[in-house]
Amino acid sequence: MSTLVLGGTRSGKSAHAEGLLPTDHAVYVATARPVDPADDPEWADRIDVHRRRRPDSWETVEDVDGARTADAVRSRPEPVLVDDLATWVTGLLDDAGWARDAASVAAARADLVAAVRERTTPLVLVSAEVGLGVVPSTSAGRRFRDELGLLNAELAAVCDEVVLLVAGLPVPLKVAAPRE
Repeated sequence: MSTLVLGGTRSGKSAHAEGLLPTDHAVYVATARPVDPADDPEWADRIDVHRRRRPDSWETVEDVDGARTADAVRSRPEPVLVDDLATWVTGLLDDAGWARDAASVAAARADLVAAVRERTTPLVLVSAEVGLGVVPSTSAGRRFRDELGLLNAELAAVCDEVVLLVAGLPVPLKVAAPRE
């Protein structure tokens, strides 16, 4: 079963997603690129909060290459949690120099969606919901919103369940069909 957990900043989406998987063993694919705490102490602290919250029995894959996310989804038989796709898209756009319609970004998105579609064991994906607010004033902001919006829509189409976290409350958007 695959579940896409969407939400805004500080909506509780990561904690909710973590609660969907067994505590004895899972693979946590962390998409945020680690930073030197001296360069960005606030970002380093956010990453550390996520690290400390995970059960010790979970394996963490720190994703520094966008392709590793699809590979982990495709190849790991254990339950997998990918957190979060907004930072994954940011990394892809960084690697592509924020070029509009970058082929590498589209290819990575297609690869991840295909991997999710093919997966038969538990998978939880976390992503920021975008497009509910004002139109970003910068080209980079609009590019990010567009790319993440496309990814979220494509993943929602192939996931069994989709949940939106609003003020810490899960709102089901797509409920898995009963299995025969």
